[in-house]
Amino acid sequence: MTSRSRRRQAMGLLRAGRPVSARLAGWSLLEAGQTFLLGYALARALDVGFLAGNVRAGLLWLAAAGGGVVLGAYGTRRVYGVVADLVEPVRDRLVSGVVARGVREADRAALSRLTQQVEIARDTLAGLVMVSRSFVFAVGGALAGLCTLAPPLLLVVVPPLLAGLGLFAATLRPLARRQEAFLVADEALAGELGEMCPGLRDVTAAGAEQYAGTRAGERVDAEFRAARALARWSVVRVAALVVGGRMPLVLLLATAPWLLAHGVTAGALVGALAYVTQSLLPALQNLVHGLGTSGARLTVVLRRLHPPPNPGTGTGTPHETPDTPRSTTPRKVPGRRPDVGVPALALAAVSFAYGPASAPVLDGLDLCVPQGGHLAVVGPSGIGKSTLTAVAAGLLAPAHGQIRVCGHPVPGARAAALRVLIPQEAYVSTGTLAENLGLLRPDPVPEPELLAAAAAVGLAPVLERLGGPDAPVRPAALSAGERQLIALTRAYLSPAPLALLDEATCHLDAEAEARAERAFAARPGGTLVVVAHRIASAGRAQRILVMDGPRTAYGTHQDLLRTCALYQDLAAPSQPPFAR
Repeated sequence: MTSRSRRRQAMGLLRAGRPVSARLAGWSLLEAGQTFLLGYALARALDVGFLAGNVRAGLLWLAAAGGGVVLGAYGTRRVYGVVADLVEPVRDRLVSGVVARGVREADRAALSRLTQQVEIARDTLAGLVMVSRSFVFAVGGALAGLCTLAPPLLLVVVPPLLAGLGLFAATLRPLARRQEAFLVADEALAGELGEMCPGLRDVTAAGAEQYAGTRAGERVDAEFRAARALARWSVVRVAALVVGGRMPLVLLLATAPWLLAHGVTAGALVGALAYVTQSLLPALQNLVHGLGTSGARLTVVLRRLHPPPNPGTGTGTPHETPDTPRSTTPRKVPGRRPDVGVPALALAAVSFAYGPASAPVLDGLDLCVPQGGHLAVVGPSGIGKSTLTAVAAGLLAPAHGQIRVCGHPVPGARAAALRVLIPQEAYVSTGTLAENLGLLRPDPVPEPELLAAAAAVGLAPVLERLGGPDAPVRPAALSAGERQLIALTRAYLSPAPLALLDEATCHLDAEAEARAERAFAARPGGTLVVVAHRIASAGRAQRILVMDGPRTAYGTHQDLLRTCALYQDLAAPSQPPFAR
C-alpha cells in the first residue's frame, strides 16, 4: 500500500467516523468539566469559604467538585462504548486485508499478522484514542482553570510541561524503529515455528532435535535482544515524565512566596497544586506510557500489515466506463495471462521430505499439466497428496527440483498470483457474502458475474437463503459444506488461472462435488488440479496421478485400470471415499 493510498484510506476512515468522533468529544467534555471544577472549586472553597469564615460556602463549593466527579465518571463510562464503535470497523478492515494478502500471495507472515498484529493494532488504537482524548481534555480543563484562578500560574506550569512533551516527542521515532525490529523478529520466530512444528515427529525420528533447537533458539535470542533494546527507551520516557509532570509541582512550591506576593491567593495556589497532581501529572503519565508504547507500536504494526507492493505484482484492472459491458465470467488481471503453450503447472525432478533423515514424500517427481488441463491426484491416506499441492503452491520448499506455474518459478510473487489454493478447511470472514466472494479480486465483483459464478459452482441456493450478495454472513451459522461452497466460488472468481483443490469438496455430497468440479474444469482459461476425496473425481479428470509413496503412476482412468494395481484397488466399488 503506497503512502498516497494509505492517506486516502485514513481520510475515508476519518470521514466515516465523524459522527462517532463528535459523540466522543461530547462525552469527553464532561471529563474536562470535572477537571476544571477540581481545582477551581477547591480554590473558591478556601478563598470565599473556609479562609473567609463562611463554612457553608466552602461546603457548597466542595459539593460542586463532587458533582463534577460524578458527571466525569458518567462521561468516562459512555466514552468506552463510543471508542468501541470507532475501533472495531478498523479491525475488520485490517483482518480482511491480511487474509486477502495471505491467500493471494501465500504470505508466511500472515499467521503472525492475523493472530497477533491485528489484535495489537485494535488494542493499541483503542488505547491511543483513550489516552490522547484524556490528555487533551484534561490538560485543556486544567489550563483553563489555572488561567481563571490567576494567569501568573501559567508561567510556572506551562514551560516545564512543554519541555517534557518535547523530550517525549523526540523519543517517538527511535522507539518506532525498535518496535519494528521487535515485530520483524517476532514474525521470523513465528515463521520458523510454523515450519518446524508440523514436522516435529520427523525431527525426532531423524535425530535432528539439536539442529532444530539451535535454529529456533537463534530466533528466540534475536527477539529477546530486540525486546531488550526496546525496553531501554523507558529511561528516556521517565525523564520526560519528571520534567513535564514533577517539575511544575516543584516550581509551584519554590515560587509560592513570589506568587503570593503578586496577587495569587492561597486558595488559587492550592487549586494549582491540585491541577498539577490530580490532572496534569496523571494525564502526562498516561500519555507517556500509553502513546510512547502504543503510538509507536500502532505505526509500526500498520506498516507491517500494509507493506508496499512488490514491483510487477500490481493488481490493477482495465479502465471501465459506465457504458463498458460487464462480463459474467471471471476477468483476467492485466499481466497475469499465461503465455500460450506454457504448461500451467510443471514439476521437474522434485523431491521433498519433512526431515533430512526422513523418507521422501516426493522423490524425483516429474509432472506437466497443460493449460486447460484437469488432473486428479489419488492415493491412500497420508501418502503425500496434500504435500504435493503445498509444494506446488509454494507453501513448502522442495529439497531438489524446480516448480513453475505458467512458466514462473515457485516460490515467487508472479507464480503466487497465477494460482489459487483451496484447502479442506474453508475460511469465511464476517461481512457480506459479496465481500467474501470478492476477496481475491482487486475490485468489487459485478453482481451479474457473481451470480453467474454462484450458479455454476452450486452456491445459488445458499446465496438465496442468506438473502443475496449483500446479506451479512456469520461464519458460525454456516455448515462446513456451505463454507466450502463459498470458498470454491471465491476461487472460481479469482483471476488466477490455476486452481488447486486440496480435498476442498470433502464436506459436499457427491452431486454437489461433481457440479463444482465441472464448473472449474469449464472455467474459461482455467486449469484444475484436484486432490480427490472420492474416486468419482478421478473419473471426471483428463489425467490421473496415483501416489504410492515415492512411486507414482500417471495416465487416464482406463489406462490406470489396466496397468496400476493400486488404482484398481482404489477404484473398487467397495472402497470408501479417500480420507485426508
